[in-house]
Amino acid sequence: MAVVSWKEICLLTGLVVGCYWNSLFCGFVFDDVSAILDNKDLRPTTPLKNLFLNDFWGTPMSEERSHKSYRPLTVLTFRLNYLFSELSSSSYHLLNVVLHAVVCVLFLHFCRLLLDRSTSLIAALLFAVHPIHTEAVTGVVGRAELLSSIFLLAAFLAYTKSKGADHSIVWTPIISTVFLVAVATLCKEQGITVIGICCIYEVFVAQGFTLPMLIDTLLQVLRGKDGFPYAVLQTLLKLIVLIISTLLLVIVRVQVIQSQLPVFTRFDNPAAVSSTPTRQLTFNYLLPVNAWLLLNPSELCCDWTMGTIPLVESLLDPRNLATVVFYAMLSLLAYHSLWYGHSSSKIVMMALSLIVLPFIPASNLLFPVGFVVAERVLYVPSMGFCVLVAHGFKLLGLKKTSWLLMGVLLTTHAVKTFNRNWDWESEYMLFTSALKVNRNNAKLWNNVGHALENQNSYERALRYFLQATRVQPDDIGAHMNVGRTYKNLNKSREAEDAYLIAKSLMPQIIPGKKYATRVAPNHLNVYINLANLIRANDSRLEEADQLYRQAISMRPDFKQAYISRGELLLKMNKPSEAKDAYLRALELDHTNADLWYNLAIVNIEMKDPSEALRNFNRALDLNPRHKLALFNSALLMQESGEAKFRPEANRRFLTYVKEEPDDANGYFNLGMLAMDANKNEEAERWMREAIRLQPGFRSALFNLALLYSQSQRELDALPVLEELLRYHPEHVKGLILKGDILMNHRKDTRGAKACFERILNMDPSNVQALDYACFVELLFDCFVSFIYCVYVKFRNTSRSVNHVYTVPPKLSSVVKKFGSGREFEGGN
Repeated sequence: MAVVSWKEICLLTGLVVGCYWNSLFCGFVFDDVSAILDNKDLRPTTPLKNLFLNDFWGTPMSEERSHKSYRPLTVLTFRLNYLFSELSSSSYHLLNVVLHAVVCVLFLHFCRLLLDRSTSLIAALLFAVHPIHTEAVTGVVGRAELLSSIFLLAAFLAYTKSKGADHSIVWTPIISTVFLVAVATLCKEQGITVIGICCIYEVFVAQGFTLPMLIDTLLQVLRGKDGFPYAVLQTLLKLIVLIISTLLLVIVRVQVIQSQLPVFTRFDNPAAVSSTPTRQLTFNYLLPVNAWLLLNPSELCCDWTMGTIPLVESLLDPRNLATVVFYAMLSLLAYHSLWYGHSSSKIVMMALSLIVLPFIPASNLLFPVGFVVAERVLYVPSMGFCVLVAHGFKLLGLKKTSWLLMGVLLTTHAVKTFNRNWDWESEYMLFTSALKVNRNNAKLWNNVGHALENQNSYERALRYFLQATRVQPDDIGAHMNVGRTYKNLNKSREAEDAYLIAKSLMPQIIPGKKYATRVAPNHLNVYINLANLIRANDSRLEEADQLYRQAISMRPDFKQAYISRGELLLKMNKPSEAKDAYLRALELDHTNADLWYNLAIVNIEMKDPSEALRNFNRALDLNPRHKLALFNSALLMQESGEAKFRPEANRRFLTYVKEEPDDANGYFNLGMLAMDANKNEEAERWMREAIRLQPGFRSALFNLALLYSQSQRELDALPVLEELLRYHPEHVKGLILKGDILMNHRKDTRGAKACFERILNMDPSNVQALDYACFVELLFDCFVSFIYCVYVKFRNTSRSVNHVYTVPPKLSSVVKKFGSGREFEGGN
């Protein structure tokens, strides 16, 4: 095997960087949202063991809605990304580019086993720039392909060293191969197919057999004329080891998915639920479609589901001709490689094995998958394609012309790849680019609508959702999207009509047939959405409850139905039934922190704060950064008035403000805890921060003024009270505190009287204000009489100016204070 030079490594790496550097500016789009943004397995708070219990999307493998895609090592790399940069998309894209460069270098090593130096470099360069790879490299979820390919190639390269110089078996590379195959399979399922590639290499390349030679050897053994040659026995032994290891991996994989295939609907893969011969004709037609994408990657699309490729329903469909031509070409290549023993046939054989074997699991030929065509699954098959193209150019023999053609091909592919990367910058750009290729896929119209919906552009989103219903009138999801958008536009009547259309499209219950297997779990959300809409009307609460119960009857493990019903039962003042609903949901998912939080809210409604605190703590055990549980559990501790809870309440509020630094409520409650602990400076700082974030924050303003008053800083309290009364002119406690300060510290009886009279104008029955007002009136009358007496005395007395007069007592010594006066509101 020729050595790969550093210059070649640098050339490949530079080309990869040149084609994909702009992918670093792309965000998380399409499947990245589910695999990265919504996947709790990436968070450090999730136990590592969950990666080996859940599927690629973070769904437990035991659940029916799981896609059964078991790729824990790929998810582990996502988790490492999160550890270093959390949800900064650039780091995820950067690692994908690096991994693609590694694959290119390993692929060059692979090519050196079969091709000469220049031809193998051409194959590697073509692989590096091929536009079909943009989905695998620029889409973050494509990392499964990248990692699997690295270990697939490493396993094959290790296996090629299993033959000693004296033609003996070297077991260390074989053991390494089995281990690397297992690792590749844990990155993506197709990794196991490298075993087949190794078997083909061993028989037809390493041992140099052709199909006629194999048949002849087998016939001689069967006739008893000769035994198996020693070389054949060695080959059989190696193949047996590989096959047994493959079977063991398959058994483990079947156990992981619990012997269940994932449930897909006709919207994901229409041909999968079609009858014979439509299913077979369509699936076979998809093979030339994929081959064409490799040959001419000019029109790439991120989603080929639903109506993208119409079903082939008849033998007379002209598209069957493409299927016939494809199989004819494949048969010719297979015949050439199997019947002849020269080097060219070996190259073609290995190229075909790379094309065919890794593609079989995604071909729909053995079992249905959740897509019609997916460009990223062509990542490994494209290696074989690049080998064939490079070998074909070598066979042309026209040196200058072939190099010129190859230069043009590499340049155009590199430019196409670079430009295609920009489509992955945002979901809106990605799906609008897909609509340029295909306008018959309702899912694409829906996804553009979702992208606009995320930008709060509901009117534009509605147009795309309505178009989706026109393209696919029986698309339940599209009608649900229309209903949700109408709701966002405050058009409840139209929203309800759309939800009712979606509900009418749901499969009807058939006695004796399991309903759950015939409907996508997310489609049952139509009952949830419709119930959530109509329960805004208090007169229709029972009707909403009926919808929740209907959803539960259709799917007893429908967790969201229990959660939504629990919320409704609370609104109906049925906390005991709400508690039962949440407990049932917890039976289905006891690791859900949100459910424990909801149960704690029910406990509060049932006047059971100790149990509420325990359930808040369970939520925080599962998710220590659960913001609502942090805030409300700390608030519960604070309101208990027990000093032993203050340190933990303070810690939780501090954690909360780290998670929500712009929420004034967190700082306000920290201030209240500091006031409880007589830490006045700290309390003042937190109150000031709350007011800065939320000007006019009523409770923060009043309690800050009260803090100043209790700290003998009454004059500092007056500007705060002025600000409070500017935002909230009817704030009674603020008026009383201001009147108190004006009377006792500013000696402003008129101002104090005005404060108390404002209170009486708002509430004539306010006894406290009435007491203050009467006293101020009495004090004012006494003061007038006092001035008159002084005047008379002065007039009748010659120059007696040094008299001592009794000062009226302070207001606080006459009228009972109004207590602490603190406010504990958490908002405005």
